[in-house]
Amino acid sequence: MKYVYWRRARQIVQILSLLAFFALVVYTFRDVQRPVNAQGLMRLDPLAALVTSLSTRRWIAAFIPALLLTMATLILGRFWCGWLCPLGTILDVVPAPSEGAGDARSGWRGVKYGLLFLILFAAFWRNTTLLILDPLAIFVRSVTALVIPGLNWLIVQLEGTLYKAGILRGVVDAVDAALQGTIISYRQPYYQGVLPLSLLLGGILALNLFKKRAWCRYLCPLGGLLSLLSRASWLKRRAAPSCVECSACEKVCPMGTIDGDEMYASDSGECILCMDCAADCPQGAIRFEGDVSIAWDKGYEPTRRQLLTALGASVGGLALLRVTPSTHHPDPRRLRPPGVKEEELLATCIRCGACMRACPSHGLQPSWTESGIEGLWTPILVPRLGHCDYSCTACGDTCPTGAIPSLSLEEKRETPIGKAYIDPELCIAWSGRSPCIVCEEMCPLPGKAIILEEKEVQDDRGGTRTLQVPVVQHERCIGCGTCENKCPVNGEAAIRVIVDPL
Repeated sequence: MKYVYWRRARQIVQILSLLAFFALVVYTFRDVQRPVNAQGLMRLDPLAALVTSLSTRRWIAAFIPALLLTMATLILGRFWCGWLCPLGTILDVVPAPSEGAGDARSGWRGVKYGLLFLILFAAFWRNTTLLILDPLAIFVRSVTALVIPGLNWLIVQLEGTLYKAGILRGVVDAVDAALQGTIISYRQPYYQGVLPLSLLLGGILALNLFKKRAWCRYLCPLGGLLSLLSRASWLKRRAAPSCVECSACEKVCPMGTIDGDEMYASDSGECILCMDCAADCPQGAIRFEGDVSIAWDKGYEPTRRQLLTALGASVGGLALLRVTPSTHHPDPRRLRPPGVKEEELLATCIRCGACMRACPSHGLQPSWTESGIEGLWTPILVPRLGHCDYSCTACGDTCPTGAIPSLSLEEKRETPIGKAYIDPELCIAWSGRSPCIVCEEMCPLPGKAIILEEKEVQDDRGGTRTLQVPVVQHERCIGCGTCENKCPVNGEAAIRVIVDPL
Protein backbone atom coordinates (compact mmCIF):
# COMPACT_ATOMS: atom_id res chain seq x y z
CA MET A 1 0.00 0.00 0.00
CA LYS A 2 2.87 2.39 0.68
CA TYR A 3 3.76 2.49 -3.01
CA VAL A 4 0.30 3.88 -3.79
CA TYR A 5 1.25 6.90 -1.69
CA TRP A 6 4.67 7.08 -3.35
CA ARG A 7 2.98 7.17 -6.76
CA ARG A 8 0.69 9.94 -5.59
CA ALA A 9 3.69 11.82 -4.23
CA ARG A 10 5.44 11.44 -7.58
CA GLN A 11 2.43 12.84 -9.45
CA ILE A 12 2.25 15.83 -7.11
CA VAL A 13 5.99 16.48 -7.49
CA GLN A 14 5.65 16.29 -11.27
CA ILE A 15 2.89 18.90 -11.32
CA LEU A 16 4.68 21.23 -8.90
CA SER A 17 8.02 20.93 -10.69
CA LEU A 18 6.42 21.59 -14.10
CA LEU A 19 4.76 24.73 -12.75
CA ALA A 20 8.00 25.79 -11.06
CA PHE A 21 10.08 25.26 -14.21
CA PHE A 22 7.50 27.16 -16.28
CA ALA A 23 7.66 30.02 -13.78
CA LEU A 24 11.48 30.04 -13.99
CA VAL A 25 11.27 30.62 -17.74
CA VAL A 26 8.52 33.24 -17.38
CA TYR A 27 10.57 35.19 -14.84
CA THR A 28 13.66 35.20 -17.04
CA PHE A 29 13.09 38.84 -17.83
CA ARG A 30 15.22 41.90 -17.23
CA ASP A 31 12.57 43.86 -15.36
CA VAL A 32 11.56 40.93 -13.13
CA GLN A 33 14.24 40.36 -10.51
CA ARG A 34 14.26 36.79 -9.22
CA PRO A 35 17.08 34.80 -7.56
CA VAL A 36 16.54 31.86 -9.94
CA ASN A 37 15.41 31.80 -13.56
CA ALA A 38 15.87 29.71 -16.71
CA GLN A 39 19.62 30.11 -16.22
CA GLY A 40 19.35 28.13 -12.98
CA LEU A 41 17.14 25.53 -14.65
CA MET A 42 19.70 24.83 -17.38
CA ARG A 43 22.44 24.52 -14.77
CA LEU A 44 20.64 21.43 -13.48
CA ASP A 45 21.34 19.69 -16.78
CA PRO A 46 24.14 17.06 -16.58
CA LEU A 47 24.29 16.74 -20.38
CA ALA A 48 24.73 20.51 -20.86
CA ALA A 49 27.40 20.49 -18.15
CA LEU A 50 29.32 17.59 -19.73
CA VAL A 51 29.09 18.94 -23.28
CA THR A 52 30.17 22.44 -22.24
CA SER A 53 33.09 21.06 -20.22
CA LEU A 54 34.28 18.97 -23.17
CA SER A 55 33.90 21.84 -25.60
CA THR A 56 35.64 24.47 -23.45
CA ARG A 57 38.18 22.04 -21.92
CA ARG A 58 37.32 23.33 -18.47
CA TRP A 59 34.80 22.80 -15.71
CA ILE A 60 32.24 25.60 -15.36
CA ALA A 61 31.53 26.04 -11.66
CA ALA A 62 28.01 27.27 -12.36
CA PHE A 63 27.07 23.66 -13.23
CA ILE A 64 27.49 22.42 -9.65
CA PRO A 65 23.70 21.73 -9.51
CA ALA A 66 24.15 19.34 -12.45
CA LEU A 67 26.94 17.59 -10.56
CA LEU A 68 24.64 17.17 -7.55
CA LEU A 69 21.94 15.72 -9.81
CA THR A 70 24.50 13.29 -11.24
CA MET A 71 25.44 12.13 -7.74
CA ALA A 72 21.77 11.71 -6.84
CA THR A 73 21.29 9.60 -9.98
CA LEU A 74 24.09 7.26 -8.88
CA ILE A 75 22.11 6.67 -5.68
CA LEU A 76 18.46 6.81 -6.72
CA GLY A 77 18.62 5.91 -10.41
CA ARG A 78 16.84 7.66 -13.26
CA PHE A 79 14.45 9.53 -10.95
CA TRP A 80 14.86 12.82 -12.85
CA CYS A 81 12.98 11.42 -15.85
CA GLY A 82 10.08 10.11 -13.78
CA TRP A 83 9.74 12.81 -11.14
CA LEU A 84 11.15 16.13 -12.35
CA CYS A 85 11.73 16.35 -16.11
CA PRO A 86 9.19 18.88 -17.48
CA LEU A 87 9.13 17.25 -20.91
CA GLY A 88 8.56 13.84 -19.33
CA THR A 89 5.66 15.22 -17.29
CA ILE A 90 4.06 16.62 -20.42
CA LEU A 91 4.48 13.25 -22.15
CA ASP A 92 2.71 11.53 -19.25
CA VAL A 93 -0.49 13.45 -20.03
CA VAL A 94 -0.33 13.00 -23.82
CA PRO A 95 -2.54 10.12 -25.01
CA ALA A 96 -0.62 6.88 -25.52
CA PRO A 97 -1.51 3.24 -26.27
CA SER A 98 -1.79 0.82 -23.36
CA GLU A 99 1.45 -1.03 -22.78
CA GLY A 100 2.09 -4.70 -23.27
CA ALA A 101 4.92 -7.20 -23.63
CA GLY A 102 7.53 -7.22 -26.34
CA ASP A 103 9.42 -3.94 -25.91
CA ALA A 104 11.71 -4.59 -22.95
CA ARG A 105 14.63 -5.66 -25.16
CA SER A 106 13.94 -3.47 -28.20
CA GLY A 107 17.11 -2.49 -30.02
CA TRP A 108 15.62 0.95 -30.64
CA ARG A 109 16.51 1.81 -27.05
CA GLY A 110 20.12 1.96 -28.15
CA VAL A 111 19.46 4.94 -30.47
CA LYS A 112 19.61 7.40 -27.56
CA TYR A 113 23.12 6.17 -26.73
CA GLY A 114 24.20 6.77 -30.32
CA LEU A 115 22.84 10.31 -30.18
CA LEU A 116 24.53 10.84 -26.82
CA PHE A 117 27.94 9.76 -28.13
CA LEU A 118 27.51 11.83 -31.29
CA ILE A 119 26.81 14.91 -29.14
CA LEU A 120 29.81 14.19 -26.89
CA PHE A 121 32.24 13.58 -29.75
CA ALA A 122 31.03 16.74 -31.51
CA ALA A 123 31.60 18.64 -28.26
CA PHE A 124 35.16 17.33 -28.20
CA TRP A 125 35.59 19.03 -31.59
CA ARG A 126 34.08 22.20 -30.03
CA ASN A 127 30.63 21.94 -31.56
CA THR A 128 27.40 22.00 -29.55
CA THR A 129 24.81 22.12 -32.35
CA LEU A 130 23.07 18.88 -31.39
CA LEU A 131 22.18 20.22 -27.96
CA ILE A 132 19.03 21.40 -29.73
CA LEU A 133 17.87 17.87 -28.77
CA ASP A 134 18.46 18.37 -25.06
CA PRO A 135 15.03 18.06 -23.35
CA LEU A 136 15.57 20.97 -20.95
CA ALA A 137 16.68 23.21 -23.83
CA ILE A 138 13.62 22.10 -25.82
CA PHE A 139 11.40 23.00 -22.86
CA VAL A 140 12.91 26.46 -22.33
CA ARG A 141 12.87 27.24 -26.06
CA SER A 142 9.28 26.06 -26.44
CA VAL A 143 8.00 28.12 -23.51
CA THR A 144 9.97 31.15 -24.76
CA ALA A 145 9.12 31.07 -28.44
CA LEU A 146 5.77 29.26 -28.55
CA VAL A 147 3.88 29.23 -25.25
CA ILE A 148 4.51 32.76 -23.92
CA PRO A 149 3.93 34.55 -27.28
CA GLY A 150 0.73 32.51 -27.71
CA LEU A 151 -0.46 33.37 -24.19
CA ASN A 152 0.47 37.00 -24.77
CA TRP A 153 -1.74 37.19 -27.85
CA LEU A 154 -4.65 35.36 -26.22
CA ILE A 155 -4.56 37.43 -23.02
CA VAL A 156 -4.34 40.74 -24.88
CA GLN A 157 -7.26 39.77 -27.10
CA LEU A 158 -9.31 38.66 -24.09
CA GLU A 159 -8.50 41.83 -22.18
CA GLY A 160 -9.53 43.93 -25.15
CA THR A 161 -12.86 42.13 -25.35
CA LEU A 162 -13.61 42.29 -21.61
CA TYR A 163 -12.56 45.93 -21.36
CA LYS A 164 -15.53 46.91 -23.50
CA ALA A 165 -17.76 45.91 -20.60
CA GLY A 166 -17.41 48.89 -18.28
CA ILE A 167 -18.16 46.90 -15.13
CA LEU A 168 -15.10 44.69 -15.74
CA ARG A 169 -12.55 47.41 -16.42
CA GLY A 170 -11.23 47.48 -12.86
CA VAL A 171 -10.66 43.73 -12.88
CA VAL A 172 -9.01 43.85 -16.32
CA ASP A 173 -6.70 46.67 -15.19
CA ALA A 174 -5.68 44.71 -12.08
CA VAL A 175 -4.98 41.53 -14.07
CA ASP A 176 -3.06 43.48 -16.71
CA ALA A 177 -0.90 45.15 -14.06
CA ALA A 178 -0.12 41.76 -12.49
CA LEU A 179 0.83 40.11 -15.77
CA GLN A 180 2.51 43.01 -17.53
CA GLY A 181 6.26 42.54 -17.90
CA THR A 182 6.15 38.81 -17.22
CA ILE A 183 3.75 36.77 -19.33
CA ILE A 184 2.45 39.64 -21.44
CA SER A 185 3.86 42.77 -22.96
CA TYR A 186 2.25 45.57 -24.93
CA ARG A 187 4.45 44.70 -27.87
CA GLN A 188 3.61 41.22 -29.14
CA PRO A 189 6.79 39.07 -29.25
CA TYR A 190 7.60 37.26 -32.48
CA TYR A 191 10.30 34.65 -33.03
CA GLN A 192 11.69 33.40 -36.30
CA GLY A 193 12.23 29.67 -36.74
CA VAL A 194 9.16 28.72 -34.72
CA LEU A 195 7.98 26.31 -37.44
CA PRO A 196 10.94 23.91 -37.10
CA LEU A 197 10.72 24.25 -33.31
CA SER A 198 7.01 23.41 -33.46
CA LEU A 199 7.74 20.42 -35.68
CA LEU A 200 10.40 19.16 -33.24
CA LEU A 201 8.15 19.50 -30.21
CA GLY A 202 5.15 18.17 -32.11
CA GLY A 203 7.17 15.17 -33.30
CA ILE A 204 8.22 14.34 -29.74
CA LEU A 205 4.61 14.50 -28.57
CA ALA A 206 3.36 12.55 -31.61
CA LEU A 207 5.72 9.66 -30.83
CA ASN A 208 3.64 9.09 -27.72
CA LEU A 209 0.78 7.98 -29.97
CA PHE A 210 2.84 4.92 -30.91
CA LYS A 211 4.62 4.13 -27.63
CA LYS A 212 4.21 5.76 -24.25
CA ARG A 213 7.27 7.93 -23.54
CA ALA A 214 8.81 6.84 -26.85
CA TRP A 215 11.06 9.92 -26.76
CA CYS A 216 12.40 8.90 -23.33
CA ARG A 217 12.84 5.27 -24.34
CA TYR A 218 14.54 5.65 -27.68
CA LEU A 219 15.82 9.14 -28.44
CA CYS A 220 16.42 11.46 -25.47
CA PRO A 221 20.20 12.09 -25.18
CA LEU A 222 19.90 13.29 -21.58
CA GLY A 223 17.91 10.14 -20.86
CA GLY A 224 20.74 8.14 -22.43
CA LEU A 225 23.29 9.73 -20.11
CA LEU A 226 21.13 9.21 -17.02
CA SER A 227 20.41 5.65 -18.16
CA LEU A 228 24.12 4.80 -18.25
CA LEU A 229 24.58 6.27 -14.78
CA SER A 230 21.50 4.49 -13.43
CA ARG A 231 22.83 1.08 -14.37
CA ALA A 232 25.23 1.51 -11.48
CA SER A 233 22.70 3.16 -9.16
CA TRP A 234 22.18 1.87 -5.63
CA LEU A 235 18.35 1.86 -5.66
CA LYS A 236 16.90 -0.79 -7.95
CA ARG A 237 13.54 -2.38 -8.66
CA ARG A 238 13.13 -6.07 -7.75
CA ALA A 239 10.34 -8.66 -8.13
CA ALA A 240 10.01 -10.88 -5.06
CA PRO A 241 9.46 -14.69 -5.20
CA SER A 242 5.81 -14.07 -4.26
CA CYS A 243 5.22 -12.79 -7.83
CA VAL A 244 2.41 -14.79 -9.49
CA GLU A 245 3.29 -13.63 -13.02
CA CYS A 246 0.01 -11.80 -13.60
CA SER A 247 1.70 -9.26 -15.90
CA ALA A 248 0.01 -6.32 -14.17
CA CYS A 249 3.35 -4.54 -13.72
CA GLU A 250 4.40 -5.19 -17.30
CA LYS A 251 1.21 -3.60 -18.64
CA VAL A 252 1.44 -0.36 -16.64
CA CYS A 253 5.17 0.35 -17.02
CA PRO A 254 5.41 3.66 -18.93
CA MET A 255 8.92 2.76 -20.13
CA GLY A 256 8.04 -0.79 -21.16
CA THR A 257 11.16 -2.08 -19.45
CA ILE A 258 9.62 -4.93 -17.42
CA ASP A 259 10.42 -8.25 -19.09
CA GLY A 260 7.95 -11.09 -18.54
CA ASP A 261 10.42 -13.55 -20.05
CA GLU A 262 12.94 -12.70 -17.35
CA MET A 263 10.75 -13.17 -14.26
CA TYR A 264 9.46 -9.63 -14.59
CA ALA A 265 12.85 -8.07 -14.01
CA SER A 266 13.60 -4.61 -15.38
CA ASP A 267 16.57 -2.59 -16.58
CA SER A 268 17.65 -0.15 -13.88
CA GLY A 269 18.86 2.14 -16.66
CA GLU A 270 15.35 2.34 -18.12
CA CYS A 271 13.31 2.37 -14.91
CA ILE A 272 12.25 5.94 -14.03
CA LEU A 273 10.98 5.04 -10.53
CA CYS A 274 7.39 5.99 -11.30
CA MET A 275 6.17 3.34 -8.78
CA ASP A 276 3.23 2.38 -11.04
CA CYS A 277 4.26 -1.27 -11.10
CA ALA A 278 4.55 -1.53 -7.30
CA ALA A 279 1.31 0.39 -6.71
CA ASP A 280 -0.67 -1.88 -9.06
CA CYS A 281 0.89 -5.21 -8.04
CA PRO A 282 -1.91 -7.29 -6.44
CA GLN A 283 0.60 -9.41 -4.48
CA GLY A 284 2.80 -6.61 -3.25
CA ALA A 285 5.72 -8.41 -4.85
CA ILE A 286 7.55 -5.35 -6.17
CA ARG A 287 10.25 -3.78 -4.05
CA PHE A 288 12.73 -0.94 -4.47
CA GLU A 289 15.85 -1.91 -2.56
CA GLY A 290 19.55 -1.13 -2.33
CA ASP A 291 21.84 -3.14 -4.62
CA VAL A 292 25.37 -2.32 -5.76
CA SER A 293 25.33 -4.54 -8.87
CA ILE A 294 25.65 -3.16 -12.43
CA ALA A 295 23.13 -4.29 -15.06
CA TRP A 296 24.64 -4.84 -18.53
CA ASP A 297 22.91 -7.70 -20.28
CA LYS A 298 19.87 -6.39 -22.11
CA GLY A 299 21.22 -6.46 -25.65
CA TYR A 300 20.90 -2.77 -26.50
CA GLU A 301 23.81 -1.46 -24.47
CA PRO A 302 26.37 0.79 -26.19
CA THR A 303 28.83 -1.14 -28.32
CA ARG A 304 32.28 -0.41 -29.69
CA ARG A 305 30.79 -0.22 -33.18
CA GLN A 306 28.32 2.39 -31.99
CA LEU A 307 31.13 4.43 -30.47
CA LEU A 308 33.21 4.28 -33.64
CA THR A 309 30.17 5.16 -35.79
CA ALA A 310 29.43 8.20 -33.61
CA LEU A 311 33.08 9.25 -33.78
CA GLY A 312 33.15 8.96 -37.55
CA ALA A 313 29.83 10.78 -37.93
CA SER A 314 31.03 13.64 -35.73
CA VAL A 315 34.24 14.06 -37.72
CA GLY A 316 32.51 13.80 -41.10
CA GLY A 317 29.64 16.05 -40.09
CA LEU A 318 31.92 18.78 -38.77
CA ALA A 319 34.11 18.56 -41.85
CA LEU A 320 31.07 19.27 -44.00
CA LEU A 321 29.99 22.15 -41.76
CA ARG A 322 33.41 23.77 -41.88
CA VAL A 323 33.48 23.97 -45.69
CA THR A 324 30.19 25.83 -46.03
CA PRO A 325 30.32 29.45 -47.26
CA SER A 326 28.95 30.79 -43.96
CA THR A 327 32.10 29.58 -42.22
CA HIS A 328 34.33 31.88 -44.27
CA HIS A 329 31.98 34.69 -45.30
CA PRO A 330 29.44 35.46 -42.59
CA ASP A 331 25.94 36.53 -43.46
CA PRO A 332 25.79 40.34 -43.15
CA ARG A 333 22.75 39.96 -40.89
CA ARG A 334 24.49 37.62 -38.42
CA LEU A 335 24.49 40.18 -35.61
CA ARG A 336 25.64 38.63 -32.36
CA PRO A 337 25.00 40.01 -28.84
CA PRO A 338 27.64 42.45 -27.55
CA GLY A 339 31.06 40.94 -26.87
CA VAL A 340 30.36 37.57 -28.50
CA LYS A 341 33.21 35.80 -30.30
CA GLU A 342 31.86 33.51 -32.99
CA GLU A 343 34.01 30.46 -32.30
CA GLU A 344 33.45 30.68 -28.54
CA LEU A 345 29.71 31.01 -29.06
CA LEU A 346 29.54 27.92 -31.26
CA ALA A 347 31.58 26.00 -28.68
CA THR A 348 29.59 27.00 -25.61
CA CYS A 349 26.02 27.93 -26.60
CA ILE A 350 23.64 25.20 -25.41
CA ARG A 351 20.68 26.48 -27.47
CA CYS A 352 18.46 26.98 -24.43
CA GLY A 353 17.05 30.33 -25.54
CA ALA A 354 17.28 31.88 -22.07
CA CYS A 355 18.94 34.98 -23.55
CA MET A 356 16.03 35.41 -25.97
CA ARG A 357 13.53 35.27 -23.14
CA ALA A 358 15.57 37.80 -21.14
CA CYS A 359 15.79 40.30 -24.01
CA PRO A 360 13.29 43.08 -23.15
CA SER A 361 12.78 44.14 -26.77
CA HIS A 362 12.52 40.56 -28.13
CA GLY A 363 15.20 41.52 -30.63
CA LEU A 364 17.35 38.48 -29.85
CA GLN A 365 16.14 35.73 -32.14
CA PRO A 366 17.12 32.12 -32.91
CA SER A 367 19.29 31.97 -36.00
CA TRP A 368 18.04 29.78 -38.80
CA THR A 369 20.04 30.38 -41.98
CA GLU A 370 22.13 33.39 -40.91
CA SER A 371 24.87 31.31 -39.27
CA GLY A 372 24.53 28.02 -41.13
CA ILE A 373 23.67 24.62 -39.65
CA GLU A 374 26.54 24.85 -37.16
CA GLY A 375 24.98 27.94 -35.62
CA LEU A 376 21.40 26.68 -35.67
CA TRP A 377 19.32 28.23 -32.88
CA THR A 378 22.17 30.39 -31.57
CA PRO A 379 21.16 33.99 -30.74
CA ILE A 380 21.29 36.80 -33.29
CA LEU A 381 19.89 40.32 -33.16
CA VAL A 382 17.10 41.09 -35.62
CA PRO A 383 16.72 44.87 -35.23
CA ARG A 384 13.48 45.07 -37.20
CA LEU A 385 11.86 42.91 -34.50
CA GLY A 386 13.62 44.53 -31.54
CA HIS A 387 16.68 46.68 -30.90
CA CYS A 388 19.52 46.08 -28.44
CA ASP A 389 18.48 48.23 -25.47
CA TYR A 390 21.18 50.78 -24.70
CA SER A 391 20.65 50.33 -20.94
CA CYS A 392 20.43 46.52 -20.88
CA THR A 393 22.91 43.68 -20.24
CA ALA A 394 20.29 40.98 -19.65
CA CYS A 395 21.49 38.47 -22.28
CA GLY A 396 25.01 38.21 -20.87
CA ASP A 397 23.73 38.15 -17.30
CA THR A 398 21.33 35.31 -18.15
CA CYS A 399 23.53 33.04 -20.30
CA PRO A 400 24.25 29.89 -18.21
CA THR A 401 27.55 29.02 -19.94
CA GLY A 402 29.15 32.40 -20.67
CA ALA A 403 28.62 32.01 -24.43
CA ILE A 404 27.41 35.61 -24.21
CA PRO A 405 29.91 37.51 -22.04
CA SER A 406 28.57 39.25 -18.96
CA LEU A 407 29.59 42.84 -19.66
CA SER A 408 29.18 45.88 -17.49
CA LEU A 409 26.85 48.52 -18.90
CA GLU A 410 29.81 50.74 -19.75
CA GLU A 411 31.57 47.90 -21.60
CA LYS A 412 28.41 46.97 -23.46
CA ARG A 413 27.92 50.57 -24.65
CA GLU A 414 31.41 50.59 -26.14
CA THR A 415 31.17 47.18 -27.85
CA PRO A 416 29.87 47.37 -31.43
CA ILE A 417 27.49 44.73 -32.74
CA GLY A 418 27.58 46.00 -36.32
CA LYS A 419 27.21 49.21 -38.30
CA ALA A 420 24.17 51.00 -39.68
CA TYR A 421 23.89 51.86 -43.38
CA ILE A 422 21.24 53.96 -45.12
CA ASP A 423 19.51 52.97 -48.34
CA PRO A 424 18.88 56.36 -50.08
CA GLU A 425 16.22 54.87 -52.36
CA LEU A 426 14.11 53.72 -49.39
CA CYS A 427 14.85 56.58 -47.00
CA ILE A 428 11.94 59.02 -46.83
CA ALA A 429 14.22 62.05 -46.62
CA TRP A 430 16.93 60.95 -49.07
CA SER A 431 14.31 60.00 -51.68
CA GLY A 432 12.80 63.47 -51.40
CA ARG A 433 9.32 62.26 -50.51
CA SER A 434 9.00 63.99 -47.16
CA PRO A 435 11.02 65.30 -44.19
CA CYS A 436 11.97 62.53 -41.73
CA ILE A 437 14.51 62.57 -38.88
CA VAL A 438 13.26 59.59 -36.85
CA CYS A 439 16.53 57.63 -36.93
CA GLU A 440 18.54 60.62 -35.69
CA GLU A 441 16.03 61.32 -32.94
CA MET A 442 15.96 57.71 -31.75
CA CYS A 443 19.74 57.11 -31.74
CA PRO A 444 20.46 56.49 -28.01
CA LEU A 445 24.14 57.49 -28.05
CA PRO A 446 24.79 60.75 -26.18
CA GLY A 447 26.92 62.09 -29.05
CA LYS A 448 24.60 60.64 -31.72
CA ALA A 449 25.91 58.20 -34.32
CA ILE A 450 23.47 59.70 -36.84
CA ILE A 451 23.65 63.36 -37.75
CA LEU A 452 21.51 65.52 -40.02
CA GLU A 453 22.80 67.39 -43.05
CA GLU A 454 20.95 69.67 -45.41
CA LYS A 455 20.98 68.33 -48.93
CA GLU A 456 19.24 69.10 -52.17
CA VAL A 457 17.39 65.94 -53.09
CA GLN A 458 15.22 65.05 -56.04
CA ASP A 459 11.58 64.40 -55.21
CA ASP A 460 9.26 61.87 -56.87
CA ARG A 461 7.99 64.53 -59.30
CA GLY A 462 11.41 65.22 -60.77
CA GLY A 463 11.94 68.49 -58.93
CA THR A 464 14.46 69.28 -56.19
CA ARG A 465 13.99 70.32 -52.61
CA THR A 466 16.24 70.97 -49.63
CA LEU A 467 15.75 68.53 -46.75
CA GLN A 468 17.60 67.38 -43.67
CA VAL A 469 18.88 63.90 -44.43
CA PRO A 470 20.43 61.40 -42.00
CA VAL A 471 24.11 60.48 -42.27
CA VAL A 472 25.67 57.68 -40.19
CA GLN A 473 28.92 58.39 -38.34
CA HIS A 474 30.29 54.85 -38.52
CA GLU A 475 33.12 55.48 -36.09
CA ARG A 476 30.50 56.13 -33.39
CA CYS A 477 27.84 53.60 -34.38
CA ILE A 478 27.60 50.49 -32.13
CA GLY A 479 24.96 48.74 -34.22
CA CYS A 480 22.29 48.65 -31.52
CA GLY A 481 19.59 48.66 -34.20
CA THR A 482 17.35 51.28 -32.58
CA CYS A 483 17.35 53.29 -35.81
CA GLU A 484 16.37 50.27 -37.90
CA ASN A 485 13.70 49.23 -35.42
CA LYS A 486 12.08 52.67 -35.33
CA CYS A 487 12.38 53.47 -39.04
CA PRO A 488 8.82 54.33 -40.21
CA VAL A 489 9.29 52.80 -43.67
CA ASN A 490 7.02 49.81 -44.22
CA GLY A 491 8.67 46.43 -44.71
CA GLU A 492 12.45 46.55 -45.02
CA ALA A 493 13.86 49.49 -43.07
CA ALA A 494 15.62 52.30 -44.94
CA ILE A 495 18.48 52.10 -42.44
CA ARG A 496 19.84 48.63 -41.70
CA VAL A 497 22.46 47.26 -39.33
CA ILE A 498 24.85 44.69 -40.76
CA VAL A 499 28.07 43.03 -39.68
CA ASP A 500 30.83 45.62 -39.92
CA PRO A 501 32.24 45.02 -43.44
CA LEU A 502 35.60 46.45 -42.37
